[in-house]
Amino acid sequence: MAGVGASAAAVIGAPSIVGAQAPMKLDLATVWPDGNFHTKNAKRFAEEVAKATNGQVVITVHSGGSLGYKGPEQLNAVRDGLVPMADILNIQQVGDAPLLGIEGVPFLVANPEELKVLQKYARPEFDKIATKFNQTILYTVPWPTQYLHAKVKSDTLDGLKGLKIRVPDRQAGDMVNALGMAAVQIPWGETVPALASGAVVGVTTSSVSGVDGKFWEFLKYFYKTNHVWSSQIVTINNDTWKKISPANQKIIKDLAAKLEPEFWKVSVEADATSSKRLTEGGMEMIVVPAPMLKEMRAKTVGLEKAFIDRAGPVAAEIIAKYKKDLGRS
Repeated sequence: MAGVGASAAAVIGAPSIVGAQAPMKLDLATVWPDGNFHTKNAKRFAEEVAKATNGQVVITVHSGGSLGYKGPEQLNAVRDGLVPMADILNIQQVGDAPLLGIEGVPFLVANPEELKVLQKYARPEFDKIATKFNQTILYTVPWPTQYLHAKVKSDTLDGLKGLKIRVPDRQAGDMVNALGMAAVQIPWGETVPALASGAVVGVTTSSVSGVDGKFWEFLKYFYKTNHVWSSQIVTINNDTWKKISPANQKIIKDLAAKLEPEFWKVSVEADATSSKRLTEGGMEMIVVPAPMLKEMRAKTVGLEKAFIDRAGPVAAEIIAKYKKDLGRS
């Protein structure tokens, strides 16, 4: 009888043992397709997390907006626990958190090295915003330099006047409008249909997204304006985060810190590869003439102050520290 009792106790205890060993399964939402480097980064991160936690934390990346959340909706979707994780485009969240648009101030940042300096001062504030929205930032990865993709070739701004241009966020829209074109704010998932229908005849985005959208089917040129920057921010809902053991939290944080520099390198390489693919598809890269670029900067110079007015004193402090670090006035 004692043996039977022991066996029964073992059976009764089995579910709790299985439960303790069951993996925590987390969905990660992204609007970018499988071929996009941000999606590949997220999948690599998921693989490394599963390996390092011995399968105790399993992240499944859902690409192409397949979970139903558009880019501008993701910050709130994670906040509300509608999805435990997401790869969020920072500049598309400015309606809820204006400071997240700081990288999108026209011509503030010239290259990835300068972006690192800006993020040194901005990241602590981004972390505070994430906490306010009930989430934790795991890692950030920038998009490559931005281009103006268009049907028209011109060496002056007048030649682009009035063109309907898709933009991803309000700040990019303000810039495009200041340059004399007509901005149309459209989420990425609706951009290609807008090109196909003729609702827009140009797009401000990276070369990577140009490849994702097969822009050569609609457009002829892409201008290397390098006008704004932006980053993807991978976050996790804090209620979900608290359910992960401290040991696994540390593993995940350490992995994110280790992989982030590698993901930045992928971003730089992706621009070169994607620019080549666009030209192979039949598009021509336009190096913006110096007089045209000077005019672009002059017409958008007031947008930095406009951003600070929206984002508040902390934005002014970050930008001042950033410029001082770079030796700018």
